[in-house]
Amino acid sequence: MADAPQNDLDVDAFLRWAEGRDGRWELRDGRPVMMAPERALHALTKYAAQESLKAAVQRAGLPCRMFPDGMTVRIGARTAFEPDALVVCPSPPDLGTMEIPNPVIVVEVLSPSTAADDHGVKLDGYFSLTSVEHYLILDPDRRVMIWHRRGREAIETRILREGLLRLDPPGLEAQVATFFVTE
Repeated sequence: MADAPQNDLDVDAFLRWAEGRDGRWELRDGRPVMMAPERALHALTKYAAQESLKAAVQRAGLPCRMFPDGMTVRIGARTAFEPDALVVCPSPPDLGTMEIPNPVIVVEVLSPSTAADDHGVKLDGYFSLTSVEHYLILDPDRRVMIWHRRGREAIETRILREGLLRLDPPGLEAQVATFFVTE
């Protein structure tokens, strides 16, 4: 494929196109979209969330794995997102993969350029996957976690600023504060 982004790609063609390419990319309705550079607070919040989830997996002793940003989650034939962190149970047997097909937990950190997508198309897209039980949206400026979880009949939402977060399934616990940067 050419170096310029192609239009009308399916996810398999996108993954071939994106492999080894500079920058971070998502696929939106068949079109590769480069992700914007991040503010320092965004990057540090993302790292804190990744560390918090990794520690929670280790404490729980579950056959799960936290993956940082860089992994592709296929939403549909022509749409794929790259969350800021995710947890999958069990860990994929092939660590050469670029795609996690069955995340249980996905995390996005808000930024001014992504807030509408994180609360809209990504919320809808992630919960279109039957494996997704929890979608955490972190607002680093306000230190607020918006926790969407799959309920019996609908997606339930909680807004958390502190306290213990229980993500069941798969059976993880972490303090909300550990998802944010400490000064």
